[in-house]
Amino acid sequence: MSDAADALALWGGTGEQRLISRRENAVYRVTLPGGPAALRLHRPGYRSAAEIRSELVWCDMLVAQGFAAPRPVPMLAGGLIGELAGGQMATVIDWMEGAPIGAVGMGLAGTGEDHYALYRNVGALLARLHNLTDALVLPDGFVRPRWDRDGLTGPNPLWGKYWEAPGLTPDEVALLIAARDRARQVLAQYDPAADVGLIHADALRENVFQTSKGLALIDFDDCGFGYRMYDLAAAVTQAVDDLTYPRIVDGLLDGYAAERGLTDEARGLFAMFAMLRSFSAIGWTIPRLATDNPRLPTYLRRAVTAAKGFLASAS
Repeated sequence: MSDAADALALWGGTGEQRLISRRENAVYRVTLPGGPAALRLHRPGYRSAAEIRSELVWCDMLVAQGFAAPRPVPMLAGGLIGELAGGQMATVIDWMEGAPIGAVGMGLAGTGEDHYALYRNVGALLARLHNLTDALVLPDGFVRPRWDRDGLTGPNPLWGKYWEAPGLTPDEVALLIAARDRARQVLAQYDPAADVGLIHADALRENVFQTSKGLALIDFDDCGFGYRMYDLAAAVTQAVDDLTYPRIVDGLLDGYAAERGLTDEARGLFAMFAMLRSFSAIGWTIPRLATDNPRLPTYLRRAVTAAKGFLASAS
C-alpha cells in the first residue's frame, strides 16, 4: 500500500487518493464515510507535530465561530495526526467546495474596479479572521512560527536568508541587505503600537476560495504569530505586476478597515510589508527552485524593485 492509502485507513476511508497538489505537503482528495475530504501527507522536517496540531486546533476554533475554513477530521481512534512508518505525519481536513479566486477572473483580466471589489472582500475576510482570533483563548502547548521582526529581518528569517539567493548580483545583495536593515529599524519603532497576533501568512489567490456562501480561506500551513499588516501584504503577492495593483491594494485595505479599523501608520507601512513578503518569497525559493527555474527571475525582480522603492521613500 502507498503512504496515502495507509494514512487513509486511519480515518476509515478506502478507494482512490487523487493527488491535488504537492508543495509543502502532498494533498489528496479522498472519500470518507462522511463525504469528501483532503488528506495531507506533511513534508518531513517542515513542521513539528505540535505545530501541526496547533494549526488544526486554530482552524477548529475558527470554524466553531462561523469562519469559513477547513475543519480538521479526527482519526477513527481519536487524535488529529496519524503517524506512518518512517515518521511520516498525516492529517485530514474537510474538503472545501469552490474555486480559488485566481481561477475566476483575476490577473490582468477584468477592470480595476472588479479587482477592487474582490480584494475589498479579501480584506474583510482577513479582518474577520483577526477579529475572531483575538477573542479566542488558545490552549496550552499552542506552538506556531513567528512572523515578527526577527522572522522577517533577523539573521535567520523564517523562510531563509533571502539576501543569499542564487541569481542576485553583488549590488542587488547589498541593496536587499540595506533595505532589510532599514526595515528592521522601522519595525523596532513600530512594534509598541503594532497589531500582532495569529495570522494566516499565505492568503495567496489559490488559498482564497470563492464558495456558494462567500469567500473562504484554506491552507493554514504557514500560519503563525506576526504582524497583521504582513498578513495583508501576503494576500497581494501575486498581483504586484498587475496593471490594477494600486486598486487591488486600495480594495484590500478598505475592506479590512471597514471590519477592523486601520491606522494611518499601518497603511503607510503597507509597501514595506509587501517588500518583506517579496523578500521572504525569494528565501522560500532557495531550497525549492533550481537556479535555472524560469520562475526565479520574477521572484528576484519583484524583491529588487520593492527594495529600491522602499529605500527611495525612506531617504
